[in-house]
Amino acid sequence: MAPRTRILDAAMLVFRRHGFRRSSIEQAAEAAGLTRQALYHHFKSKEALFRAVIERLHEEALAAEVAAAGAAEKQGGSLADILVASVSAKLGQLAASLDGSPHVEELFSEHLLQARDLYQKYAAAYADQLDATITRVCRKQGLVLNAGMTPRDLARCVEMAVNGAKSAYPAMQPADAFLKDLEVMLRTLIAGAVGPAKPPRGAKPKPAKKSDKKSARKPGDRR
Repeated sequence: MAPRTRILDAAMLVFRRHGFRRSSIEQAAEAAGLTRQALYHHFKSKEALFRAVIERLHEEALAAEVAAAGAAEKQGGSLADILVASVSAKLGQLAASLDGSPHVEELFSEHLLQARDLYQKYAAAYADQLDATITRVCRKQGLVLNAGMTPRDLARCVEMAVNGAKSAYPAMQPADAFLKDLEVMLRTLIAGAVGPAKPPRGAKPKPAKKSDKKSARKPGDRR
């Protein structure tokens, strides 16, 4: 295992166990089996180490989102199925990384204080990924977004739904309940945002069935 990976693994354990404020470089070094000086060779401070841990969490969450969207598409899922799978995978990955820690809310708070630029960077990356997924699936499935809504608009609404769910579950725990409520919100949102599929180009309208023609006759028409 590369030294950096070993250090990040150890630091994650320390931050989960003690929170950010009560953790130290010495604790992370001990957990990694290194001296403090050896750890300082890779990270200049506890804050730099914390930022690296947060960045890795986001990279893993983004990868989980991309993989889940691709898998749901291959299975022929609807737009709702695909978005629910991708968003749930992202958030599930983040929640699982901190599961069992008594300091989850503190770590989220320090995440914004110590790494706000990373938060903004990955918030934009998640939005781009959602936008790309919605655009691709709508094109492949011939879907129409209602009321002039763009894929970016829908992606933003999805993120607003995620934030709404987080207000009820600040630490995204219990994860099962959080993800279940989020799925209900997302499916309701998407059902109201997506119109019927477009007919294929050049497709001719289906001729009316004989039974339809008969039922369309007015009373008194000659048979």
